[in-house]
Amino acid sequence: MLRPLPRSRIEGLRDPDRGLSYAVVLERRSRHGPNDIAETPPGGWLDLARETARDPMLWFLLGASGLFAVLGERAEAVTLLVALVPFVAMDAWLHRRTQASTAGLASRLATSARLVRGGAEAVIPSVEVVPGDLAIVAAGEPFPADGLLVAGEELHAEESALTGEAWPVRKAPLAELAGPEIEPRVDSIHWGFAGTRLLTGTAKLRVVYTGRETLYGEIVRSAAGGRRVRTPLQEAIANLVAVLVAAAAVACIVLAWVRLRQGHGLVDALLSGLSLAVAALPEEFPVVFTIFLGVGVYRLARRRALVRRAVVVESIGRVTCICSDKTGTITEGRLRVVGDHPAPGTSSGRLRLVAAIASPAEGGDPLNEAISTAVQPGTELPPRVATFPFTEGRRRETVVARERPGVLLAAVKGAPESILPSTTLTAEEQAVWTGRVDGFAAEGSKVIACAWREIDESAWAGGEPDRGLSFAGLLLCEDPVRGSVPEAVRVAREAGIRVILVTGDHPESGRAVARRIGLGAGAPEVVQGDDLEERLNRHESGTPLTFDVVARAVPSQKLRLVRALQAAGEIVAVTGDGVNDVPALQAADIGIAMGERGTRSAREAAAIVLLDDDFRTITGAIAEGRQLFRNLQKSFAYLLAIHIPLVATAALIPLLGFPLLYLPVHVVWLELFIHPTALLVFQEIPLGDRMRGPPLGRRTRFFGTGGWIAILTTGAALAVLVAAGYAHSLGEGNDVAHARAMAMAVMSSASASLAAALSLLATRMARIVALATLGLAALFVQTPGLAAPLHLSPLHANDWLAALIGGAIAALPMFGWAARRR
Repeated sequence: MLRPLPRSRIEGLRDPDRGLSYAVVLERRSRHGPNDIAETPPGGWLDLARETARDPMLWFLLGASGLFAVLGERAEAVTLLVALVPFVAMDAWLHRRTQASTAGLASRLATSARLVRGGAEAVIPSVEVVPGDLAIVAAGEPFPADGLLVAGEELHAEESALTGEAWPVRKAPLAELAGPEIEPRVDSIHWGFAGTRLLTGTAKLRVVYTGRETLYGEIVRSAAGGRRVRTPLQEAIANLVAVLVAAAAVACIVLAWVRLRQGHGLVDALLSGLSLAVAALPEEFPVVFTIFLGVGVYRLARRRALVRRAVVVESIGRVTCICSDKTGTITEGRLRVVGDHPAPGTSSGRLRLVAAIASPAEGGDPLNEAISTAVQPGTELPPRVATFPFTEGRRRETVVARERPGVLLAAVKGAPESILPSTTLTAEEQAVWTGRVDGFAAEGSKVIACAWREIDESAWAGGEPDRGLSFAGLLLCEDPVRGSVPEAVRVAREAGIRVILVTGDHPESGRAVARRIGLGAGAPEVVQGDDLEERLNRHESGTPLTFDVVARAVPSQKLRLVRALQAAGEIVAVTGDGVNDVPALQAADIGIAMGERGTRSAREAAAIVLLDDDFRTITGAIAEGRQLFRNLQKSFAYLLAIHIPLVATAALIPLLGFPLLYLPVHVVWLELFIHPTALLVFQEIPLGDRMRGPPLGRRTRFFGTGGWIAILTTGAALAVLVAAGYAHSLGEGNDVAHARAMAMAVMSSASASLAAALSLLATRMARIVALATLGLAALFVQTPGLAAPLHLSPLHANDWLAALIGGAIAALPMFGWAARRR
């Protein structure tokens, strides 16, 4: 990665021992501000309350609850107030998440810095560092800001916070700026970055960028600037509720006015309006949505996926593309020796012993740790006499150990191109081994060559033995792919979901991992981060991006990739475990963090945290999201189909001059079986990770044309049946109680039939609710002691038969729609 360097910031400061004067420090601090990399985002609980108050769903619930309280329906009022809790809690949780995410980002930063100022060294708070300062950073310490390395030897840094890769990164001082450019671009090998730490050596860092201008500061701004966007379903429910509330208000006023003009009196007019209000208010829709989301959160938790925002359960079903980090997500995140190829005459045990001797345990080098654990347990290594550490120039590491009295063993490991020429192999033999090395490297393995030589201790002068070595063979090291990933990728592909591997690693390593997990049909297309920038600059919005792997990616490129995919119409899920993944996790439609290996910042920024770090859990979560969408569709279809006849007959029959069909107690009775049916009957679960049909996508309509036709046809048919049954029963002897009982029987039969048609009685709960609805209706209507307080009278057998047959026939369109969707 190349980064621009403004010459104005280091003009006259090329001397690696010269620091700033205090006068210059004051001037630069006033110009550039404090080195405050992790600023606290503005806004407190007052801002949270202001943002929450903009949600129309909140005001609907409050208004509806108040109206029910005025009407005396305390149970409904309390239910709606309880439904407020999840909405307010979600906003509070998001507010806390942003604060905690920023705190997590700040936890990796230096709190103090050792600087050269005024000709002397001083330790000061890192917030006081300014561009041009000369910082001295020792091994194990974090860099206080972004700057150029101007002095130091054998420097290695740990940059996983920015790159996602846990391996040490070689660093080297910048000798001289080339070219006359005002802002030359300098390779990252010469930079030290805030949020990363020095592993080896002591470095002198000339500070160039501080605070928000550092790469880490850009990540913090992305985390603090994340915003919540309402899901398509939330928008649809809010719009539906607003329309229904407005229509109900108008209908209630009109009905009350008409009844009054018809001469029915003020009490009758008020009763008509209030009954219609209770029947027409659509409080079930937000309640059902909230409860279903809660059930989805519980089910995902059982799948080892912790949901940070309940609405994510609905959103994840719409995912069309997964951008996955490699290290720690697709792979296990640790090097392992996966194979060896000893030279002729050398055993596998001898090869691994030589490699272990050449791998000092000190320093925390992941490669040395992997090799040390690859030898047979209980093997004792000979005591070391001298060590010649790995350097980028030599690309090998040598350890001289005392094998036995008077005899030393020089064990060497390193890059094959460095080791092979130092051995006694012929040119032809070296060519054969080089070919094998190339083959292993193409498969994604890190190839380590090993060699050895015995030395007479009395003849050894103390230098590094680098000639006449006996070739021991090759070790193959890999960061293994998690066992469940290939199957999870296959499931995603069959469900129409793309998987793009995004890594800061070498392109060939990315290609090999992608091939192992099945991306690109065995021939994955790889693009490097810098090339990705050019491709995205040429990319036309709305057209697909076809590559499978992005290698050498930096945080800004991951973020831009996510936005480009979203612009192309994709619903993007991003997985990650490091601070470097935070911007992409924030920008994604669904951010998914690893719970075991993930940093606190990644977990706080994500919408979902995988407790088992298993990529397969993602496909299971998507399957749950798709099933939730189907469950909500069926529940809302039921509510609409049953409310159409309820509201239509509650309004039209009184408007036509007939006695009131529903008194408030009848509406409450109907709501008592409507609520359980909507909430309990349609809680189906997916079969494993199976995902039926294509991805839902961003623009998937909640009901298609077929769904609306089925809902309206069923609703209209039921309205006609209820009205006809009421009018027929009323005409037999003007028995209003009998007519109302007939209407209640038809509505009860319709509810049970709709529950059976939409659920296909696939669950035990569906069967129980359908039977209970019919049983309770028969109990209340046919028991004189219960029917009289309800202003009903018992029905005849032929009345019940007509009601059952009519409800079943009216539900047939819904049965056909539901059957086509299975």
